[in-house]
Amino acid sequence: MNFDKPIERRGTNCVKWDETEYQDVIPLWVADMDFEAAPAIREALQRRVEHGVFGYSVVPDSYYDAIIRWYERRHHWTVRREWIQYTTGVVPAFSAVIKALTLPGERVLILTPVYNCFFSSIRNSGCEASCSPLRVVEGTLPTYEVDWDDFESRCADEKTTVFLLCNPHNPAGRVWTREELTRMNDICQRHGVRIISDEIHCELVMPGHTFVPFGTINDPEQISLGQTQTATDDQTETSDSPCLSAAKNGLGQTQTATEDQTKISDSPCLSAAKTPTSKLSNAPVICCSPSKSFNTAGLQIANIICADAETRRRIDRIINIREICDVNPFGPVALEAAYNDSEDWIDALNSYLWDNYQALLAFFAEHLPQLKVFNLEGTYLVWVDITATGLSAKALEERLLREAHVWVNGSEMYGAEGFIRINIATQRARLMEGLRRMAQVL
Repeated sequence: MNFDKPIERRGTNCVKWDETEYQDVIPLWVADMDFEAAPAIREALQRRVEHGVFGYSVVPDSYYDAIIRWYERRHHWTVRREWIQYTTGVVPAFSAVIKALTLPGERVLILTPVYNCFFSSIRNSGCEASCSPLRVVEGTLPTYEVDWDDFESRCADEKTTVFLLCNPHNPAGRVWTREELTRMNDICQRHGVRIISDEIHCELVMPGHTFVPFGTINDPEQISLGQTQTATDDQTETSDSPCLSAAKNGLGQTQTATEDQTKISDSPCLSAAKTPTSKLSNAPVICCSPSKSFNTAGLQIANIICADAETRRRIDRIINIREICDVNPFGPVALEAAYNDSEDWIDALNSYLWDNYQALLAFFAEHLPQLKVFNLEGTYLVWVDITATGLSAKALEERLLREAHVWVNGSEMYGAEGFIRINIATQRARLMEGLRRMAQVL
């Protein structure tokens, strides 16, 4: 757990480090960490590598058990095995869910600024983004809150069928409270809007804050807008393809769509909220992964969790149509090692990230007081108001890269202007050197 240990990532085909011409760059941009994965993860992967054969993999019972035990122990959420569908990543996951629950031309509500892939996933599903801007709450450390009037008016729009939430919120750093999530849920239920919650950052929570899974907001036993159903055997066909159902191992409730079942307009899906014969409940759909928290994004594993069988059937259909239903031999191994044997590591990581944030706050107060650092409740991504510089976010991003060889993210990609996002998940010495370079330019 020596997070100060320098790790040389340059020259490893690393997105974070190798996609720039500057050899001395300090990359504080893309959301991955410069720390070694937890020892239990590395040891488990090493054992798998030593086997020497890496063919198609079956996800075992122990995989589901690890997820169920983790969420019960860590977040007091009781997840049933049949609710879990695995896939290759959280972006493919929520993209598949959007496709399963919408028709082209419908609107997906998001709270901006927000993770840039929300915009592309919505667009690639043939939908429109309905952007509800978060309101800045000024203070010693500014933060964001929901504009509830705007949020409800957008939910009331007949074209809005899905709300895509980021919880914890990237890049705003919010960890939504139970009260806020309950209010979101109540508004969405009043207006027939389904909820998808991207919870990839859920283990990265700072002191004084508690992550609340959206799956705990509604009691699944009470969720019922109609009788749910499980596909019968005569409705399913499984091809000879190695692309198996993303959750079918021993579960029995998912299927690969037959040709006749997919001939629905130009889309492989039904509208979840607009079709009168829909048998979907209002259960939220949770997309999650250990990848951000345990620094295993390259291992390509994520899960979709939903209490409603008919929703899962539709999602499974899209997962198979998009061929994102198989995972590599390493992702499940890493997930089990993370959830079963690495809880002390994640606690130590959060403590280290909090100390990095405190060091950043002290540095900005002394050297860059004109810039406003936002309160960090969760994630390792710090949001900074740069309007005092008089530069656009894009111009400042480019200037810092060109003159300081420090790479941060400008805010335009998140649907906002006047901010930068700084990734503090690196060794403290490197972070402070990056901040010193920034101060020399600014």
